[in-house]
Amino acid sequence: MWLLSSATLVALSAVLSDVHVEGFASALAVTALIGLLNALVWPLVLRLALPLTVLTLGLGVIVLNGAIVLLISLARTGVYVSSLSAAILVTVALTIVNTAASGILGIDDDAFWYGNVVRRYGRRTAPPASLDTPGLLFLEIDGLAHDVLLRAMRDGNAPTLASWLHAGSHELTRWETDWSSQTGACQAGLLHGDNHDMPAFRWWEKDRGVPIVTNHPRDAAELERRHSNGRGLLFADGASRANIVSGDAPHSLLTMSTVLQRDRPGRVGQDYFTYFVNPYNVTRTLVLVVREVISELWSASRQRRLDIQPRIDRSFAYALVRAWATVVQRDLQVNSVIGDMYAGRPVVYTTFLAYDEVAHHSGIERPEALKTLRDVDHQIGRIASAARSAPRPYELVVLSDHGQSQGATFRQRYGVTLEELVRDVVAVGAVAIEGSRSEALAFLGASLAEASAHAPLLSDALMRMSERTTADRGVPSASDGDDADADRQPPDVVVMASGCLGLISFARTPGRVTLEDIEARYPLLISVLREHPGIGFLLVRSHQHGALAIGAGGVSYLDEQRVEGEDPLLPFGPHAARHVARTAGFPHCPDIVVNSTYWSDSDEVAAFEELVGSHGGMGGSQSFPFLLHPRELAVPVEEMVGAQRVHRQLRAWLVQLGHAEYREEPGAIPAEAPTGGVARAEDEVPAGDAAGADDKASAS
Repeated sequence: MWLLSSATLVALSAVLSDVHVEGFASALAVTALIGLLNALVWPLVLRLALPLTVLTLGLGVIVLNGAIVLLISLARTGVYVSSLSAAILVTVALTIVNTAASGILGIDDDAFWYGNVVRRYGRRTAPPASLDTPGLLFLEIDGLAHDVLLRAMRDGNAPTLASWLHAGSHELTRWETDWSSQTGACQAGLLHGDNHDMPAFRWWEKDRGVPIVTNHPRDAAELERRHSNGRGLLFADGASRANIVSGDAPHSLLTMSTVLQRDRPGRVGQDYFTYFVNPYNVTRTLVLVVREVISELWSASRQRRLDIQPRIDRSFAYALVRAWATVVQRDLQVNSVIGDMYAGRPVVYTTFLAYDEVAHHSGIERPEALKTLRDVDHQIGRIASAARSAPRPYELVVLSDHGQSQGATFRQRYGVTLEELVRDVVAVGAVAIEGSRSEALAFLGASLAEASAHAPLLSDALMRMSERTTADRGVPSASDGDDADADRQPPDVVVMASGCLGLISFARTPGRVTLEDIEARYPLLISVLREHPGIGFLLVRSHQHGALAIGAGGVSYLDEQRVEGEDPLLPFGPHAARHVARTAGFPHCPDIVVNSTYWSDSDEVAAFEELVGSHGGMGGSQSFPFLLHPRELAVPVEEMVGAQRVHRQLRAWLVQLGHAEYREEPGAIPAEAPTGGVARAEDEVPAGDAAGADDKASAS
């Protein structure tokens, strides 16, 4: 690597007029000196420059790198650089060569920074408490289904995870999500033990007259306020990295519900120290971003050239968003988690967004999605390797919050969107509220706002820019807060999509509109929806019969526990009635909830958004995520159903490892009990569904 860097410096002198190298010996001396200064002086400089580095979104690091090269050139070393811009070009070129060579030669160039600088920094920030109790790392791969992971491990697309399974250190367990199989509801259940009244990724709240979108910071903060009891999964000195909600973690980074908090303890940017401590990380990340953009453009053109179906349009703007998820956010969170381990944090939860983002747009097992999964698997291997040098032992649990199901979209199949279908029937102003299709785009805007949180004007401008996609056609977002224009009239009908889940609300009519009222006002709407080949069933509430799941060939009377004709929930598994009945009891349940058809012969659904891989409802692998956990951390024999149930299992593991603060308080329901806290009548499921007992309550 030293020889390659020196050769690169000599080559630069031949092409840049501002760079002159007297000979190869001089190049060897200068590259050695650059390495020594970066190793010995850079960590000290960074301690002073970290706030500036973060507030300049990392650009300050590149300038400082160039300044170091420029400073060395003034020391009569035989290498002369006449300008700062040329010095910056030198550092960029050296980074490109080092990155490429490290990948080809399999060199772990992180070993020094993690093993020495970061570990020393961690010791200074570690808590004074005993570090003998093993810590627990939760590494979530967003959107990866249990069955997809099984095939990936078999086919060499997740070699790190496969090696754990084959060595016998870990076991793979499948669990089942609630009806709302999307990150907001699933993470609220996993991290706070309560995902009550979260029917979808986005929904309309009649009492507030606005939509709520789970991955927008102000909405995520509101949802955490509703569901947190202060004792979430990470409340005891834990760390939340790149999640929707924080689990009450005192240490939070890239977490939607906390990015706008400007009163968090600690120095500006201290959570980014582990990333910036390597002076080449920023430049290397930018190099990898360029490579990822090229890779995305090539793979999109390949799908068009080969006419791979189903597919969606993928723009250059999306290529940049994908690069954020697969490179920038990934690098920030991995370095942050490693810093957490060296600081001795007892519990850490982070979400890898990359696979979910690529699978949405490319397909759940297409080459680009599996390549992204291999990259995530490699990052997990890096974390596992760093854990061996941490000041306390760590157990690693890899999990997903939901899966994805694939298929041509509703619009591609039938030539109309769900909004257009509804509008044609009701003949009034139906508004579709879609927002951004990309979770990565939301995280990008939020992370920029977080990085600039100590510059309020910049932070507010960035948040306003990122939230403009919340709703179209002038409909306010819940992110607008309680100060939204009270005189603004909501639309007659709001149609929203959450993957293959559609939500229809009659926004100007307070309360739940019953089946009888809908049929009186719009006589054709229910029949058109139930008979449409792309709709599997719809949930409505009848004044006479209670919650109904209506399909083309029959009706399931959920409250009365009887089926008339063909059961429309039969294709969706044995727990479908329990899930739908639970959602029917939510205060913010839409007037009509629509689940797309599930074609079991082709294992496909029809998303109401323009996504190849989707999730949010039921049908296929989207409802079946996984837990890859150490063999010593056992799970119950029966399948775990619902994110709240999994939350109790995760807490039980913390107790098993010796974290006594996670034991239930006196009078609380034990972790192993079939319920999770104070019962809510609206969460009840039909009597006789014994398996539904888990969802009668939110977590204590």
